[in-house]
Amino acid sequence: MVQIGIVGKPNVGKTTFFNATTLAMAEMADYPFTTINANKGIMYARTPCPCREYGIKCNPKNSRCLDGIRYVPVEAIDVAGLVPKAHEGRGLGNKFLDDLRQASCLIHIVDVSGSTDEEGRPCGAGQHDPAMDIKFLEEEIDYWIKGLLERDWHRLSMKARSEGIKPEKMLAEKLTGLGIREEEIKRALRKANLPEEAVKWGDEEMMRFATEVRREAKPILLALNKADKASDEMINRFRGEMAIPTSAMSELALVRASEHGYIKYRPGDASFEILGDMDEKQRKGLEYIEEHVLKRFGSTGVQQCIDKAVFELLNLIAVYPVEDEHKLCDKDGNVLPDVFLLPAGSTVIDLAYKVHSDLAEGFIRAVDARTGKIVGADHVLKNGDIIHIISKS
Repeated sequence: MVQIGIVGKPNVGKTTFFNATTLAMAEMADYPFTTINANKGIMYARTPCPCREYGIKCNPKNSRCLDGIRYVPVEAIDVAGLVPKAHEGRGLGNKFLDDLRQASCLIHIVDVSGSTDEEGRPCGAGQHDPAMDIKFLEEEIDYWIKGLLERDWHRLSMKARSEGIKPEKMLAEKLTGLGIREEEIKRALRKANLPEEAVKWGDEEMMRFATEVRREAKPILLALNKADKASDEMINRFRGEMAIPTSAMSELALVRASEHGYIKYRPGDASFEILGDMDEKQRKGLEYIEEHVLKRFGSTGVQQCIDKAVFELLNLIAVYPVEDEHKLCDKDGNVLPDVFLLPAGSTVIDLAYKVHSDLAEGFIRAVDARTGKIVGADHVLKNGDIIHIISKS
């Protein structure tokens, strides 16, 4: 399963964001290092479900469907807060970084209101520049990767030269524990414009490579949290394609209110509907969220962060395997029961392996349910495809 790391310095709302998306109710408090052990849970990316298109009722097994919106599970890991010089072991830095080894991408929770200093201690709104937090987190990850590379570097690079091993092969073996693929290393090497022989790399070259491979293998989306407390000027400084104004506390409040039946709300919606009676404090809280978050930004931003991370930052697509392309169901009659996330450009055989290796090894042909056409193993899939794979197994 895809894993997304929820990162940032202490006290910026990481665990609130995590709880809002997973309802795991991990411990929250207003002081640094509340999170010591990484919290893991399941959050969901939103995508249109074909059930609405076909006017049918689906029976999801590995996901959820709410009013024609399919919520696809991804793994979330909320790690200990990062402080400057974490790569040297300061704070809980080493643990933080080790917990992120298998993350496919990172959502960096940034206090865009500037109300927490570099250590995560509360300060007056606007007293700290969020740009410093963005820069230091990227640098800490770069230094961490560089530190991993430096271990036994001279011996390995000399061996690579004497045996004619290409740098990407050596680096792929060295960085395999970080979930970094060889193609990502190749792209990083090209962008860093480094000497072909790794033995000639010095500190500067190694840092340049660490930066580029982090950009390739651990891309970062910015959740501009506490946006309701920040000025438009501050938000606009950072707002961009991969930076989203966010109010994790508002999302958590809406999800909780929905669970208790006070409101009708789907994660990611631009509004909510009041259903039941509530006390004055609860009503005022919802009025604040409506006025200062939903009307101002169009959503709390939390779900949008997940969706953008999954479908744009990681460039994944959602595909629905079925066993009957006419009824869109499995052998038990469950309609559109499963959905899988695959990298864009994946083929039918990639989907078959994702479902089960036996299905792929016995592959005969597949049928595109929308067109009714027979397609081969190398047919490139599109987001939302419904595919029936026919196999000997």
